[in-house]
Amino acid sequence: MADHYYSVDPASAHDRHTFDATLRGIPFRFVTDASVFSKERVDFGSQTLIDTADPAVWPAGAILDLGCGYGPIGLTMAALAPRREVDMTDVNERALGLAVENAAANHIHNVHIFPSSVYDAIDGRYAAILTNPPIRAGKDVVNAILTGAADHLVEGGHLLVVIQKKQGAPSAKKRMTAAFGNCTVLKHNKGYQILDSVLIR
Repeated sequence: MADHYYSVDPASAHDRHTFDATLRGIPFRFVTDASVFSKERVDFGSQTLIDTADPAVWPAGAILDLGCGYGPIGLTMAALAPRREVDMTDVNERALGLAVENAAANHIHNVHIFPSSVYDAIDGRYAAILTNPPIRAGKDVVNAILTGAADHLVEGGHLLVVIQKKQGAPSAKKRMTAAFGNCTVLKHNKGYQILDSVLIR
């Protein structure tokens, strides 16, 4: 079976790649590899989410980057909000290893990086959950991310999702609205939408 970026333990040959990126005005150097998502550059969807997310409007508490890959979203949030803790999770062990490496290389220490399939290994509640969901892993996985988030947010916490219109943004918005009672489109950008739901009990 072919490896995917959502494979747990990719067996494909390594093909390490290093590139520089400036995210929210912060310079980063990322190491990537084969069988991780968007190995050549920070993908447009993740960059749009990074540019839109605003930790200043979230309640107190930690942040979760769900499906972190090699780390651009979570590491940027950690750099923007150094007094917050940022948990970064993925199923892909190779990606998690890269995220650890990239955190160290970019001198970011307020992160905890560990494996989790959706919310299986998640304890506690967060001020914000950010995700560029693994569309190719299938609708069941994406829906579990969207509908399960409310159980892992503090009051007033945000779920922020980036998703293309053609890959299901309208249905994602409906699911988030059903789960939270609200969903706002924070940004439209070249077919991508940033969806934001807030936990209000």
